[in-house]
Amino acid sequence: MKIIRNPKIFQRLMDRLRRRGKTIGFVPTMGALHEGHLSLVRRARKENRVAIVSIFVNPLQFGPKEDFRRYPRNLSRDRALLRREKVDYLFAPPAGSLYSAGYQTLVEVAGLSRVLCGKFRPGHFWGVATVVAKLFNLAKPHRVYFGAKDYQQAVIIQRMARDLDFDVEVKVLPTVRDRDGLALSSRNAYLLPSERQRALAIPHSLAWAKIEVQGGNRNLRLLRTGVLRRLRSELDRVDYVEFMEPDTLQPIKKIPSPQPSPPRRGRGKGEGVVLLAVAGWAGKTRLIDNAIITP
Repeated sequence: MKIIRNPKIFQRLMDRLRRRGKTIGFVPTMGALHEGHLSLVRRARKENRVAIVSIFVNPLQFGPKEDFRRYPRNLSRDRALLRREKVDYLFAPPAGSLYSAGYQTLVEVAGLSRVLCGKFRPGHFWGVATVVAKLFNLAKPHRVYFGAKDYQQAVIIQRMARDLDFDVEVKVLPTVRDRDGLALSSRNAYLLPSERQRALAIPHSLAWAKIEVQGGNRNLRLLRTGVLRRLRSELDRVDYVEFMEPDTLQPIKKIPSPQPSPPRRGRGKGEGVVLLAVAGWAGKTRLIDNAIITP
């Protein structure tokens, strides 16, 4: 595995690989890698001739009172994990090389960035979209891989790629969970043992809602109340519980009725299914999770 820190050198190398006909699979990360990241890396290795990973803790996506300085960093451990996965290139630029003095340009996917986490983390998704756009321009990937735990982020990146005509396929892979059901996240390292136990209210509430809907419950008010009650019994604060249309992140007015899949073809991601997204706090750690529910 080759480690590259200079953006221009990285960009020239990726251009050269593309000219040679190599397909490039890309996994952007902020490091503190876990099995969720590595599952994306394995898919990139499987589907492409060249697998690249970036590690960059992006200052633009952290608010003034958020955890930028505290965010877990362990580059030596991350390098070892990526070498074990046979990654071809690791791009690990210093912050100053991506955002030079006087940097002024931001990318915003307007509507999608202002709901869910966008309400509670103003400017966060500007930072996400901006750094991913820069990474797309540098890496020139054919395919890029994100996890479904950060569902809103993935939808925003897909929309940005379409709107700005990036020549890349954005692939979103299922959330990877620990044995107890908690979605893997780099921020889980912040949790005290007692907080982690209480955080299990999040996957438990999602599972409860899924069972309720599949059992015929179509009452959005009662479903939301049930999820909130389960979360508030364990968490220190709940930011949101939202039932939404998966593609547009628009609130739904009712749970759709069950729809049989057409023969030989499955339904589209947003057709006849519901996104349930939640965010809450265990101690000082903010956690997000979601479920796609098929009535």
